[in-house]
Amino acid sequence: MQTTPKSMRLQIAIFGRTNVGKSSVLNMLAGQDVAITSPVPGTTTDVVEKSMELLPVGPVVFLDTAGIDDTGELGALRTERARKIFDRAEAAILVLEPGTWGPWEQQVVKTAAGKNIKIIPLINKTDLAAPSAELLAALRDLGLAPVLCSAISKNGREAAVAEVKKRLLEITANNAGPRAILGDLVKPGQTAILIIPIDKEAPKGRIILPQVQAMRDLLDHGALSLTTREVEYPQALAALKAPPSLVVCDSQVVDFMVKHTPVGVPCTTFSILFARFKGDLPAYAAGAAAIRCLRPGDRIVVLEGCSHHAIEDDIGRVKLPRWLKETVGGELKIDTFAGHDLPKDLGVYKLAIQCGGCMLTRTEILGRMGKTAQAGIPITNYGTAISECKGVLERVLSPFPDALAAYRAARK
Repeated sequence: MQTTPKSMRLQIAIFGRTNVGKSSVLNMLAGQDVAITSPVPGTTTDVVEKSMELLPVGPVVFLDTAGIDDTGELGALRTERARKIFDRAEAAILVLEPGTWGPWEQQVVKTAAGKNIKIIPLINKTDLAAPSAELLAALRDLGLAPVLCSAISKNGREAAVAEVKKRLLEITANNAGPRAILGDLVKPGQTAILIIPIDKEAPKGRIILPQVQAMRDLLDHGALSLTTREVEYPQALAALKAPPSLVVCDSQVVDFMVKHTPVGVPCTTFSILFARFKGDLPAYAAGAAAIRCLRPGDRIVVLEGCSHHAIEDDIGRVKLPRWLKETVGGELKIDTFAGHDLPKDLGVYKLAIQCGGCMLTRTEILGRMGKTAQAGIPITNYGTAISECKGVLERVLSPFPDALAAYRAARK
């Protein structure tokens, strides 16, 4: 893996009114011309994403949004897309002009506070005017200290960038850092077996991102990994002098893995590991119990984190619906949403099923889980749903006592 996946980078949104210099601020922070800049309002018509290494902060993604005060029919669409960035952002830069403060900026601060997103106010164009007393007072009342700069002037640019980096470091220090994917389950020197099917969904010459990340996590924690296809799994087990500390498989072969794994050897799936890493595994486990309450004709929604062309044996659009149908005993009405979009009315569904989420941040996953909770519907993910359909969920939740307890409570 040559670069940090986008979903593992700090997501930093840039908000502000049209023509306050958001794109110029992005170019300043990136140290290069990433976004088109122009004195004409509304130059940024969609979210511009820039992945980069922002030392000493680390890997980040800047999300440059359209003006929050954009007007007209197209403007409303642009601002709606800008607002959706709150579901992804882990930090935000609010770009201001020296004399401008009003309802637009107040709404950004209010929305960010509601989602526990830290705001860095950045007053741009200070080469043209000094910040007004009213603006400074408004920020002071909110407990916000502004960064002053002129994004297109060399004077003070380095100091402004350094201050933004300092603030971002403080934000990341206060946030929970990346947790182990499975390194806390396998001690240094112990062995984990990773079962990776090579099928139509496996990219030619490569393996998929969650499996690569699991391998890297084991390396980072000084653990050993033995990688095999499912057909060689029994042979791999027999080759070990001592039982593995953990067995992890792709969800689609979970029943095969459970059948051939000795009692007492902890086992789970990649998707369940990422359900814990990216989301709330006990909530997913409780949501999986709702599958047994579904009836033919019920409506469910499948949420995919990435847009892709469905193939013949697509896990989310072909295999999972088939397993659900077999479990429920009849057809279900299944709607699929790909990318960052969610259905407007979640309340019409009996269950939501989230994909593994390897392309989404933990913030976005938890945001989705929060929205389904507000709508009053259970949510689970591919790994827990498939394991429930195959009747082995209790076994693959055994390494996670809190999730197992949540599942058993929901079943009652």
